[in-house]
Amino acid sequence: MTDKAAEKRKEQLSYAFGFGYALLLTVPLFASVAFDWIDRSTLLWITGIAAILQIVVHFRFFLHIRLKGQTKEDLQLILFTTLVMGVMGLGTIWVIFNLMSRM
Repeated sequence: MTDKAAEKRKEQLSYAFGFGYALLLTVPLFASVAFDWIDRSTLLWITGIAAILQIVVHFRFFLHIRLKGQTKEDLQLILFTTLVMGVMGLGTIWVIFNLMSRM
């Protein structure tokens, strides 16, 4: 097997593991919400933790970003993405609470 074929196979395996982990983090939570298996406050905490793990899985397996051996540009990319995601998340929560207070 050539180096290019071995590298392609390794990349495909990484995507397969990432897809499996993403499914593992998504399907049980979706079923818990749909069938009301867990009380609401516990479900919110578990969903938050699963969301953070989902971000880590996407960084590791789909974006191929690791904490060790990355360049300065990759770290800047991660920090900028985190900033944008934080602004979007907090903005969404702010809009939702604003709409809830008007009802």
